[in-house]
Amino acid sequence: MEVRWLEAFVAVAEEMHFGRAAARLHMAQSPLSQVIRRLEREVGTPLFVRSTRSVALTGAGEALLPYAYRTLRTLANAMDAARSAEGVPTGRISLGFSGVHNHQTLPRITQSLRRDFPSIELRLEGGVRTFDGIRMVRNGDLDAAFIGLISDLEPPLAGREISRQHVGCVVPADHPLAGRGPIPVRRLRGEPFVMGPVDGNSSMTVVARQLCQSAGFLPDVAQTVSDPFLILSMVAAGVGVTLVTSEVIPILPASAVWVELEGEPVIFRHGVIWSEENESVPLRAFLTVLDRVFPAVEDTGGL
Repeated sequence: MEVRWLEAFVAVAEEMHFGRAAARLHMAQSPLSQVIRRLEREVGTPLFVRSTRSVALTGAGEALLPYAYRTLRTLANAMDAARSAEGVPTGRISLGFSGVHNHQTLPRITQSLRRDFPSIELRLEGGVRTFDGIRMVRNGDLDAAFIGLISDLEPPLAGREISRQHVGCVVPADHPLAGRGPIPVRRLRGEPFVMGPVDGNSSMTVVARQLCQSAGFLPDVAQTVSDPFLILSMVAAGVGVTLVTSEVIPILPASAVWVELEGEPVIFRHGVIWSEENESVPLRAFLTVLDRVFPAVEDTGGL
């Protein structure tokens, strides 16, 4: 079995389209199909169900995929380790992120990593929400991801908290609640909300819905928006209100106002996750930088 066979298999499995996978691998579609057929002969069973309109993994393909990810990751780590043997860490690290939680933390980490480990290439992938990040780190698509820490991590995943913010409300500047003191969440019943998609991938959306449910209502969602910065702009334009973390306060649009929530502060924990099975030299360098830039936060509870 050749490494390029696994690379081709992973590309087709992720794209679910031979044409797109071929373009991604910078090869023609016919040679790609031949590579997949060779791999299937080696395995002894079909890995894809093909039709004129679609491509899907078979049960065997589903079973092979995580091992293919792991094998390719191990080979990449081996190359990085060999190149770093002279004492200068080299290689590439991929970090996923999304949301306003990273507008302060990520630049600091990036600057320190580039200064201390200039031979490490940093690849940043945006639009990676919490549960996307968990899946992608587990599968080996990412070395690490910045996410909201709202649930326990299962091995081999590990995580580290880097900041905490409290949850509050943002309303349009001309809203009756603008400029008011702390308000109970129940005051938002009947208000139009601007929120992230209700698909379970965004930790902030999950927390916001839980707060509303605890107050006895479901949010009346006027508009769903994937981009958290656009959510704030929508609120400023008067589309609705939203529940977010206090880290947005310095970057609020002029026509949006922060309103504190009444009662015990609801703490949102933001952190980084990685896989303990990932022995990548660049990942270990990144974690070293992380520990220095953001010392461990004492656990005092939260979400």
